[in-house]
Amino acid sequence: MTSPSRPLSVLEKSDVLAGLFGSWNDIDRLLADLPDEGWTSPTPLPGWCVHDVVAHVIGTESMLLGVPTPEAGVDVAALDHVRNPIGVMNECWVRHLSGEAAADVLERFRDVTAKRRRVLEAMTDEEWNAQTATPAGPESYGRFMRIRVFDCWMHELDIRDGLSLASSDEDLASPAARLVVDEMTASMGFVVGKLGKAPAGSRVALELTGPLARTIRVAVNGRAAVVHDFGDAEPTTTIRLDGVQFTRLGGGRPLSATRSTAIEFEGDAEVGRRIVDNLAFVM
Repeated sequence: MTSPSRPLSVLEKSDVLAGLFGSWNDIDRLLADLPDEGWTSPTPLPGWCVHDVVAHVIGTESMLLGVPTPEAGVDVAALDHVRNPIGVMNECWVRHLSGEAAADVLERFRDVTAKRRRVLEAMTDEEWNAQTATPAGPESYGRFMRIRVFDCWMHELDIRDGLSLASSDEDLASPAARLVVDEMTASMGFVVGKLGKAPAGSRVALELTGPLARTIRVAVNGRAAVVHDFGDAEPTTTIRLDGVQFTRLGGGRPLSATRSTAIEFEGDAEVGRRIVDNLAFVM
């Protein structure tokens, strides 16, 4: 989470766009030769099949191009899986495109992402670094696009889950996957301190294993914050888990049966379990 009083994130445009465009390319490859029955496969997202997930991505990118949200024809706010105004907008696009053939939805996806590529590539550094409204609060447009990488990459996982096509280690070595963990890292102070309620003086190390391996360190000194190291001090809590499972928990998805589900704790395990139980921080 980001406070308006904090400095805006300055992110390398070419790096973030490589991740975003790569994520769109990966989704396109999954869909290119998908038979019609694959489009109706259910995903981990309540109420959404593969067709619906793609419609959602189309809707978000269309909104960023200034296209107004279509009418749904029903009260989507009353649906159990719609929890907030963003969910209402998402569901309006899903309902709007629900009657379109798979081939037409794929063509829409390709068209809207091509238009977004042109807009993003043409942005000046000043525009890229300018403040805008984002799901993380007021932030730079560049940070917003890294959040888009997170969203699109997670939806690639949703599509893969629906099609029973697990990501390979090669798939996970992508710029998008790295940026997803970067984005999640930026929110770990909020997760550890606010959601996980780690007490003052806590030093929490999240050790991610597998293709997305890295260690995320959070120190709670008044306010929980991500730090490079703990100096000469040892962690008070260590949480060790597969990096892909970490992203799934952060995105509110179930653990994958194709990867290790082991979660290990060292030190104050009660704090560690509370943090893991509250890793789902996205809307």
